Amino acid sequence: MNEISLGFLGSGEFDPWSEPVERWLLARSRTPGGPVLVCATASAHEGEASYDGWANKGLEHYGSLGIAAEVLPLKTREDAHRDEVVAKLDGASAIFFSGGNPARLAQVVVGTPFWAALQAAIRAGLPYAGCSAGVACLTEKTYDSDSQDFDSIWAPGIGYVRDTLFGPHWDIVDTWIPGATDFIAGSVEPGDVFIGLDEDTAMVGDGRSWEVIGRAKVHVMRGGEWTLYAEGDEIELSLPLADEAA
Repeated sequence: MNEISLGFLGSGEFDPWSEPVERWLLARSRTPGGPVLVCATASAHEGEASYDGWANKGLEHYGSLGIAAEVLPLKTREDAHRDEVVAKLDGASAIFFSGGNPARLAQVVVGTPFWAALQAAIRAGLPYAGCSAGVACLTEKTYDSDSQDFDSIWAPGIGYVRDTLFGPHWDIVDTWIPGATDFIAGSVEPGDVFIGLDEDTAMVGDGRSWEVIGRAKVHVMRGGEWTLYAEGDEIELSLPLADEAA
C-alpha cells in the first residue's frame, strides 16, 4: 500500500489561498500528470446553477494554476454505480470534493461501487481532498446542513474516518444555528476526537501526521482538552480509517 495523502479544508475551496494545499497533494500523487477530479456532488441537490457554479469554479481554479482538471459527473447514487464514473479514478492525479450538504454527499456515495473503488484508489496513492461537506461526510455521523435546529442536525456519514467528528467553518459555525459550537462540541462521544477547521484553513497529512495551512486555526479536542494549531504547525494525530480495520 502506498502512503495515503489527505487534505481537509474548513472552507474556501478553489480560492487562491488553497494553492499550497493543492501543491502538497499533487506532489504526492501516484499519477501526477493526470487530471484532478472536481466533485461538486454535495451541491447537486441544490440545482444545476449551484452544481455548475462549483464545478466551473474548480475548473477555473486549477486552470489558473496550470493543473489539468475535469468534472466528475457524480450527482446521484445511480451515477455512483456507473462504470464510466468509477473508471475516471484510473489515471486521476487527485480527487476534490467541494462543499454543500455532507449528509447528501454521504447518501450518494456510501456503499456504492464508486466508494469502494475510491477507497482502493486512496490506498494506491490517489490524494483525497475535501472541503466543508467533503470532509464532514467522512465520519460515522455527519451534519444535515439543511437542518435549522438541533433535533434534526445529525445524519449518517460514510464512516471512513472512525471515532472522529469534523467541524468545518468552525470559527463561524454559530451563524448557521446559534449555539451550534457548544452543541457540536458537546456531542462528541467519550474517547472520540473532534477537529474544528476554521474558514480558509486546512490540514494535510497521511492520516497520522499533519501540517496546518491557511490563515486561521485547526482546533483539536482530545479527552476534553483543546489544542489550537496555526499555519506551519504540525499535528501528531492518528485517525482510524475504515480500511485499517478491514
